[in-house]
Amino acid sequence: MSGHYLKKHPDKNGWYGEYGGAFLPPQLEQPFAEISEAYDRISLSADFQNELKYIRKHFQGRPTPIHYARNLSDSLAGARIYLKREDLNHTGAHKLNHCMAEALLARHMGKQRLIAETGAGQHGVALATAAAYFGLECEIHMGEVDIEKEHPNVVRMKLLGAKVVPVSFGGRTLKEAVDSAFQSYLKDPVTSIYAIGSVVGPHPFPKMVRDFQRIVGEEARAQFAEMTASDLPDHVAACVGGGSNAMGIFQGFIDEEEVTLHGVEPLGRGTKLGEHSATITYGSDGEIHGFRSLVLTNEDGQPAPVHSIASGLDYPGVGPEHAYLHKIGRVLYSAVSDQQTLDAFYKLSRLEGIIPALESAHAVAHAIRMAPEHPGESILINLSGRGDKDIDYVADNYGYNV
Repeated sequence: MSGHYLKKHPDKNGWYGEYGGAFLPPQLEQPFAEISEAYDRISLSADFQNELKYIRKHFQGRPTPIHYARNLSDSLAGARIYLKREDLNHTGAHKLNHCMAEALLARHMGKQRLIAETGAGQHGVALATAAAYFGLECEIHMGEVDIEKEHPNVVRMKLLGAKVVPVSFGGRTLKEAVDSAFQSYLKDPVTSIYAIGSVVGPHPFPKMVRDFQRIVGEEARAQFAEMTASDLPDHVAACVGGGSNAMGIFQGFIDEEEVTLHGVEPLGRGTKLGEHSATITYGSDGEIHGFRSLVLTNEDGQPAPVHSIASGLDYPGVGPEHAYLHKIGRVLYSAVSDQQTLDAFYKLSRLEGIIPALESAHAVAHAIRMAPEHPGESILINLSGRGDKDIDYVADNYGYNV
């Protein structure tokens, strides 16, 4: 791959090859054009950049460290495993990186309300946090299945002052939460902004969220070089639902062909439609929520029911840039099952004293699977979130034993 990938992608209309774009109802074309224009103008200003740097250092607690998982690595007798500790970012996940920036952009645009969907609740908590910081209203749409499954994050959102809107139709998970949030935004695009929670949605959101998550890759590259004898890891891995945490860390290494990038999807309970959320592995070209990408569809061509033990990965589409990176072969995508994810969740907790989010545990599971086959090499994982939100669900359904 030639250098300077990020400067070339996407094009001015938000396309990554044949994926991306913006397919919008007429009433949203102008609001999205205004968001795109404002982002291109405001995000490059010194005032915006300086305020964002201040927030990241003094409010979020960045930079987050890299940890060498010595005990886990020794137990596998293969590759050395390193963790980029986004679980130590304020609110417990990478989501605040783009939420604070989206809220800052909303304030510069004179918006009064932030609207968003959430699956695992981490994006909802992060946006509610950003709304509280900037004095904005916040409305979070969340499927009823996920409200029950991720109760601690629901409590956090409400304590932060957000209005949590239960979504009771369809599968009552992330896809329906996006549908519901879009409907709410359609009613008031003038005073509100839809702060999309991943590298999905119509242009400019896949690019915006990617750019705001770039800090993860920039930090990780410098930190890895500082703490090891090698400038670059051999492998970089991250879980992929919509794909924001993966695009965040990939950006530090995407122009380095000697670094193999791994996107890890949720295989769930099996390979049949409805048992998993492995969109790149099993999906086909299509449109969803205003953009073109790979999509899991049923026999009628509609987005299919999906499943993952991790609510944040429970989505029948994937970010358009991931679809493009898969097509050109720059990122290797594979899938791990719910059971492999649970095993990794317990193993990291017991061996390293770090309880990961179930989303992040997918990447850990992939590294555990890879490590014995790559002795002497290094694997850098984006540990995108902590597992506080998942502990009740795991304990109640699976107990405390590996």
